[in-house]
Amino acid sequence: MLDVIVIGAGVMGAAVSRELSKYNLNIMVLDKENDVSNGTTKANSAIVHAGYDAKEGTLMAKYNVLGAAMYGDLCKEIGAPYKNVGSYVLAFSEEEREHVKKLYERGLTNGVPGLEIIEKDEILRREPNINKNVVAALYAKTAGIVGPWEFTIKLLENAALNGTEVLVDAEVSNIEKLGNGYKVILKDGRSFETKIVINAAGVYADKINDMVSKKHFDIHPRIGEYYVLDKVQGKLTNSVLFQCPTIMGKGILVTKTVHGNIMVGPTAEDVESKDYVGTTTHGLDDIRRQAEKTISNINYRDSIRNFTGIRAESSTGDFIIGEAPDAEGFFNIAGTKSPGLSSAPAIGVDVAEMIVKKLNATKKEKFKQNKPQIHFMELSPEEKAELIKKDPRYGRIICRCEGITEGEIVDVIHRMVGARTVDGVKKRCRPGTGRCQGGFCGPRVQEILARELGKELNDIVLDRKGAYILTTETKVSK
Repeated sequence: MLDVIVIGAGVMGAAVSRELSKYNLNIMVLDKENDVSNGTTKANSAIVHAGYDAKEGTLMAKYNVLGAAMYGDLCKEIGAPYKNVGSYVLAFSEEEREHVKKLYERGLTNGVPGLEIIEKDEILRREPNINKNVVAALYAKTAGIVGPWEFTIKLLENAALNGTEVLVDAEVSNIEKLGNGYKVILKDGRSFETKIVINAAGVYADKINDMVSKKHFDIHPRIGEYYVLDKVQGKLTNSVLFQCPTIMGKGILVTKTVHGNIMVGPTAEDVESKDYVGTTTHGLDDIRRQAEKTISNINYRDSIRNFTGIRAESSTGDFIIGEAPDAEGFFNIAGTKSPGLSSAPAIGVDVAEMIVKKLNATKKEKFKQNKPQIHFMELSPEEKAELIKKDPRYGRIICRCEGITEGEIVDVIHRMVGARTVDGVKKRCRPGTGRCQGGFCGPRVQEILARELGKELNDIVLDRKGAYILTTETKVSK
């Protein structure tokens, strides 16, 4: 019997799994997709919020502030990209200034450090591309930006390095109560017995909860569409620029990404399907219209990608964290919409502590750290030459837009929780994220995957199962 099964390999499941892997426990992580970090974690604003927005006294407020403070050290420890760039909530009228003041007061109550309200001249000195009719802004110096899928993958890689088993293509169909735990049954017929279940299933967390607990909550999906702009637009801002929030969320933002692009969005629209992530003409038009309020000279001709993310909105209005009151040993991490990403490290620590206490687990004498990942373009000329001498694959550029080498791609295929799809490679070392969006490097990545995994080319998919790229050869030699 396992000690812990974690359902969901997004940022929440990854954070708690990594914390639990510090203890002498048998842990398994299950995800229904064919890769980790494929749901909400894959498509969001990639922002570590400071913590002034969440309502006072909520779990959202508590974990946001705690989690934001952990990001710098944690990302350095696991090797994930993070930058502390600060954020601004912009007021463009005296009415909005009053709202900014309320956010400032709320932030103080929530314990957010380093908040200040700044005036027009100082705003424009720091961020000269903001529209000149700005009146004031709330500046939060503790806000940052992160690579959300890299962060999640590195957490799971670290957990796997310390003994955690990660299973993909493992959709849970039912959970049965046993005398001393639970039997988790997969759609393909496999089953596993465990003392503890952690439900970190994102938009499906309500369905997993209802397999065990009669304390029902609803998770309804809310989608948000985005623009990603080429790095030539990176000069637009050096930080995160918010407008005053509305009842639907934090509104349209303009932000730098950790890799130097600009992201604009998201919209906010409630949908019925928990899997719908389509983009729409009206949604993208709405982004452009609303973003003009922040920066009027955004050049959308430099857009290299549009995408839609999905958020888990709970019927409780707050995060749902902890043991279900009517199901001992069943723990929920649910309803973790924004600031979920910001809160994940702190939630992981707290839930892990609850389980360690329940199982009376002991800490491992030695905890292994991730092997450093080589980012070839960040090396000095001397370091590049030395690396190529040791492994010529680092001298072969596959992705010209981002300067990603064959050596880097091979590395992420063979690391713990390694890539198995074209998008899996993209999430781990970024070929295909540049201006051509994989138009040139995509086929080479596919060839490398097939070679390294010992598969046929047409067995390599883009992302999810069935997302085939090739089917048959058009010409077969006789």
